[in-house]
Amino acid sequence: MTRDVEPVMLSYMHVSLLVTDALIVDGTGAQKFMGSVAISQDTIVYSGPHDDTISADMTISLNGAFLSPGFIDMHGHSDLHVLRGSGMREKIAQGITTEVSGNCGMGVFPLPTEVRQGNDLAQLSADILGSYQQPWPWSTFESYASCVDACKPLTHLIVLQAHAPLRLAALHQEVNRAATESEIAQMCEMLEQSYDSGAAGFSTGLYYAPCQFAAKEELRELLQITAARDKLFAVHHRCEGDGIMASLREVLDIALEVGVRCEISHLKVIGARSQFLVPAILDLLEAYEMAGLDIGFDQYPYTYGSTSLYSLLPPACLKIPRTELASRIKDPRQRSSIRKQMLEPDGWDSIVSLCGWDNISVVHVDGRPGMTGKRWSELADSAHCSEFDLLFDVLADLPETAVMSDITQSEDSVSTILQHRLGCFGTDALYSSEITHPRSHRAVQDLFDRYYCQLQLCEIERLVARMTSYPAQRLRLQGRGCIEPGYTADLIGYTVDASGFAIQMVITDGVPVLLDRVLTGKSTGGVLRSRIG
Repeated sequence: MTRDVEPVMLSYMHVSLLVTDALIVDGTGAQKFMGSVAISQDTIVYSGPHDDTISADMTISLNGAFLSPGFIDMHGHSDLHVLRGSGMREKIAQGITTEVSGNCGMGVFPLPTEVRQGNDLAQLSADILGSYQQPWPWSTFESYASCVDACKPLTHLIVLQAHAPLRLAALHQEVNRAATESEIAQMCEMLEQSYDSGAAGFSTGLYYAPCQFAAKEELRELLQITAARDKLFAVHHRCEGDGIMASLREVLDIALEVGVRCEISHLKVIGARSQFLVPAILDLLEAYEMAGLDIGFDQYPYTYGSTSLYSLLPPACLKIPRTELASRIKDPRQRSSIRKQMLEPDGWDSIVSLCGWDNISVVHVDGRPGMTGKRWSELADSAHCSEFDLLFDVLADLPETAVMSDITQSEDSVSTILQHRLGCFGTDALYSSEITHPRSHRAVQDLFDRYYCQLQLCEIERLVARMTSYPAQRLRLQGRGCIEPGYTADLIGYTVDASGFAIQMVITDGVPVLLDRVLTGKSTGGVLRSRIG
């Protein structure tokens, strides 16, 4: 006697793209595993052990290399660079598929007609953002975002509303002073408009003019709107050296009072004599977290930074127009006064006092190519003058772009901050000159090579989470930052071995944009609008 046997019905899946033989680090912090990821159009539909029932239009084998979500750069300055024809190749080559721009209070919108005609915002931001064709063909966040989208960059951009353009639009030529009540109301209205169009948050740079002249009431009003919309407040706070504790308390107190989510930009302590404060600042952040503040920070993996050469000057110098500044610093009496302020700062970070001339080098100064890469003390010796007089002479020529590099931290400090649970990854990349700080094109590689491979500070699962799911959560970025079904397929394949970190493959929105370390000619990037509300 025989019996009928019900046939086993196998369930087959056909997808557009299948990535196989991958060591998957899914971004959640979970243990890595060998497996495959299936993608239908732009969405992940399967992540797990290899499954023979899945077929695909295109299959990519990683041959045992790592597969992670695309990295998120929490702190970038590509606002104009993305429009200059770069395609954001520097970022995609590192596996960075999303950048947050508009940081440190420096941005490119709003741009009212009177500001655009006077070119004021372009002049204000040139050291950080570089230049772009004039006049800039946008006026609002939405028209700027349309310009970015039209360029079809390789990466996605998430854009913050920067504080400096708001001040310039409301205060016009008198930007370096406290705002009036009506001017604050104008800034608030413009901030609301940017949020209505999809800006992800608000940034300020209290270290820089003109943001350093904002009164507490101005910040409070802008942050109340930001909190009500559940947007992010990113801040380059006032002092990162001797006065760092008070400087952090200034922004943390107002953030806690208002109830806004707060991101401390490029967290560090500047100056050899202040490095002992690193544990204290991390304890301070945890204390505010315990008090109810949604707090986090970003960090770049270097002991040295890069910013405007003008920032060596006291705030009193930065509040005046640069043409007037040039005239003032030609006066020997003014030079003596400024020199004294730089050596004995009161309530501001003097890089000269904190770090010394030997730790300051030139990245780029317009019209002076021979200075590039040299220490300031070396240049002064060659010019047979003091470091101060050389600085005043250079800035008196009014270079539009003048960028320096400065050694600010110890290796122990960078390592300690990097291991803290509230931190995420940022490059702080500047593209304002042809020669750039290494963080602008190899921050990811240096992070993995030194802090993962050489120093072995943390497991790869935790490091990747710090660069993917955690920043995505901070940004309220829905459906990105993890390798899970239902998430958008922003994926990177890479190797990490004795020869270092190397990107092999990048997929954005389900489309391979880099294969076998070569660009495919395809791109899906543009501005990711934040949730409206």
